[in-house]
Amino acid sequence: MAAAAQTKSSPVHVLTEDKANYRSSIRLKYVKLGCHYLISNAMYLLTIPLLAAAANLSMTNIEDMLQICNYHLKYNVLRVIACTSFMAVLATVYFMSRPRRVYLVDFACYKPDPSLLCSREMVLEKVSTILSEESTAFMKKVMDRSGLGDQTYAAALRDFPPKFRLDCARKEAEMIIFGSIDDLLAKTRVKVRDIGILIVNVSAFSPTPSLASTIINRYKLRGDVVSCNLGGMGCSAGLIAVDLAKRLLQMQPNTYALIMSLECMTHNYYAGNDRSKLLTNCIFRMGGAAVLLSNRYRDSWNSKYELIHTLRTHKGADDRAYKCVFQEEDSEGNVGVSLSKDLMAIAGEALQANITTLGPLVLPMSEQLLFFITLVARKVFKMKAVKPYVPDFMLAFEHFCIHAGGRGVLDELEKNLKLTEWHMEPSRMTLYRFGNTSSSSVWYELAYSEAKGRIKKGHRVWQIAFGSGFKCNSGVWRALKNIDPSKENNAWTDEIHQFPVAVPIS
Repeated sequence: MAAAAQTKSSPVHVLTEDKANYRSSIRLKYVKLGCHYLISNAMYLLTIPLLAAAANLSMTNIEDMLQICNYHLKYNVLRVIACTSFMAVLATVYFMSRPRRVYLVDFACYKPDPSLLCSREMVLEKVSTILSEESTAFMKKVMDRSGLGDQTYAAALRDFPPKFRLDCARKEAEMIIFGSIDDLLAKTRVKVRDIGILIVNVSAFSPTPSLASTIINRYKLRGDVVSCNLGGMGCSAGLIAVDLAKRLLQMQPNTYALIMSLECMTHNYYAGNDRSKLLTNCIFRMGGAAVLLSNRYRDSWNSKYELIHTLRTHKGADDRAYKCVFQEEDSEGNVGVSLSKDLMAIAGEALQANITTLGPLVLPMSEQLLFFITLVARKVFKMKAVKPYVPDFMLAFEHFCIHAGGRGVLDELEKNLKLTEWHMEPSRMTLYRFGNTSSSSVWYELAYSEAKGRIKKGHRVWQIAFGSGFKCNSGVWRALKNIDPSKENNAWTDEIHQFPVAVPIS
């Protein structure tokens, strides 16, 4: 009995079993990859026999075909001209009606001055003067688990709450906007008179004149510029701006579109004791990004990326989704943004709806077949033992830029999409270094991948963001060239060697 028990609990036996499971998983991985490459290249495999059959045509048959062509050219000249003209008209209509390609020339993320650095201790010290001890303790607990480091930036939290909120908010917005656009124009050397479209997105700060007008006044944009100021659209508004710019670029040829994505936190920080509204103070920090898009064909040679897909999913028809992120006043009249307990569940539903639509556009045929077979087994044959198949998006994309909304959001998406730590690294490091910069966070993440030298020609990038409403939006890009980090100068350049870092869990 003792010998049997010893054998049963033997470390050698457990180690052998673990090795067997590991080898089994490795075999399954390579079998899946083999099936993926086989199905993906099926067209080439089927073409080989056809080419071989065509190669067996004798020279006599080819000479007969040439004689027939010569006969028609000689005796049916009018028919040949008519057919040729018709084909030319069809080709012209096709090329004229084809959507214009949209290129991302470059982008610039704002890096505030070191004097605006804000540690977690500094935040707690400032808010403790007006919040209750319970609220301060709650904020400390949330910030310790948030995934933010002590090197984020915040102008408003250094003087909280500001005495002149509107003036302070305007100064913060102008600081971010002018810093980002100045950097972008220096990098691209584009003349401001060539910019025909301007889109600014900022959620909870809407001054008069608009921030779009502020940009037009500062940079003296031309009088017929198409300007749009998007407000109240949450953290996913940056990708909404990209989608809007794409649609406008289809209508206005030979022009540039300038997108400015930011969040003015001076106007958003909460000065009350309602716990559902205190999360804004814990994770949101200042930041912004300026993006230059073009529909000029000649810009394809000097642009970084080409826009492949944009996809917007809106769940606002559902009352529960509509109210899960809601700006309102507390009992004392303090304005803040409430986050519902259903937020994670609603975000999961929005993500599922978004990727269900996006999947057929980006996934290889092998993944689509596996998903279809699993769906038929569960729905048609009622095979409950068959688990829902989660497509392997790592076969469709090399890089993932997931909105750094918080540690819980990133953990949930890593699990649901079955991503690796390497794929999640840009999002986690952006959250750690800059905090939740709202709609601009996906650009800080892309800048991180560029600074690491990870972007190669042909690589596909998936940007995905969530926002109030409730919305889930996606943007898919393809790299047009290798990004050399030694030639880049972005928000990460001077400190990228320090990352990644281990994020402690308190």
